[in-house]
Amino acid sequence: MSPLIRRLLVALAVIAAAIAVFWWIGRPKPIAVALREIDRGKVESSIANTRAGTVEACQRTKLSTIMGGRIELLAVKEGDRVKKGQLLMKLWNDDQQAQSTLARAQVVTARQRVNEACLQAANAEREAGRQAALRAKGFVSGSKEESARTEGQARRASCDAAKADVAQFLAKVDATRVEQGRTILYAPFAGTIAKIVGEVGEYSTPSPPGVQTPPAIDLIDDSCLYVKAPMDEVDAPKISAGQPVRISLDALPKQSFPGKVKRVAPYVSAVEKQARTVDIEANFDVPEAPGKLLVGYSADIEVILAVRDDVVRVPTSALLEGGRVLVAAGDGKLEERKIKTGLANWEYTEVLDGLGAGERVVTSLERAGVKAGAHYAVDEKTGTAAPAK
Repeated sequence: MSPLIRRLLVALAVIAAAIAVFWWIGRPKPIAVALREIDRGKVESSIANTRAGTVEACQRTKLSTIMGGRIELLAVKEGDRVKKGQLLMKLWNDDQQAQSTLARAQVVTARQRVNEACLQAANAEREAGRQAALRAKGFVSGSKEESARTEGQARRASCDAAKADVAQFLAKVDATRVEQGRTILYAPFAGTIAKIVGEVGEYSTPSPPGVQTPPAIDLIDDSCLYVKAPMDEVDAPKISAGQPVRISLDALPKQSFPGKVKRVAPYVSAVEKQARTVDIEANFDVPEAPGKLLVGYSADIEVILAVRDDVVRVPTSALLEGGRVLVAAGDGKLEERKIKTGLANWEYTEVLDGLGAGERVVTSLERAGVKAGAHYAVDEKTGTAAPAK
């Protein structure tokens, strides 16, 4: 081989190596992406509350006496369990008790007067009868008979008046009992004393109309609990009583409890501007399942609208606008594909057409350079996520 040819071959080799180096340096660098394998499973369509809900008691009342006064007796303490009808609080009412004692004494006196007046009326009526008999035989004058009859009628009227006095004093006894009831609080149902405002000797004031003052006693029936939560007004038409729900509680993280919609409010609440909601209430399917709950716990309600089992599903985070996904093709590039979707929630979306189980889709759509046709490499930190169980 001549030296010229040898030098030519060496030059060509150098040029080829340079071209290869420049291609290697300038080649498209693969983008690290997180992938998720398409699988089959359950997909639910659900909606959740817009703001935190609350655990509520089926019965809760904030009690105050009808009239104000000095607290004479507090028969319970905060945290006590009470029975229906149990005495809770009593204000000073000695004056009313004195009035009641007086009224009862007047009843006794009035009844004695009834006995006396009616006995006299009976005697006068018998005397009038005797005078009438004598008048018929001509032994007495007509004026004497008339006088005896008038006396009998007057005595009978006195008897009836005495009976009316008894009824009046009995009504007065009832009135004093009602007045005493204005100063006493009894438990309207069995429950737990949540809060007491006031101490013995302090003055308790009821809430006048239009003025918000703390109640004297807050009574809660914690044997029956439910969850109340606000839903966006747009979602309200989709909700009805009896629908299944999942209830989660901040106090019991990573747990949820099945339940049913109990009630949907018939009106929209406008607590804040641009935030119109409809309150819903839900019961636990198994009230004992969460254990001991406190009224006022934060809670969330997820209403389940529909369920599909054993369907092809794609992570919702892998969807682009217009129902598109980026599929990891076998040639090392990302392929854009249009799919037909069905039910969806924040975690999964049902795939009706366009994807099959086992294919991999990109879930790291927010990364720069992630687009159709881009070379990809599996992110070493995330790899390819296995299908969820």
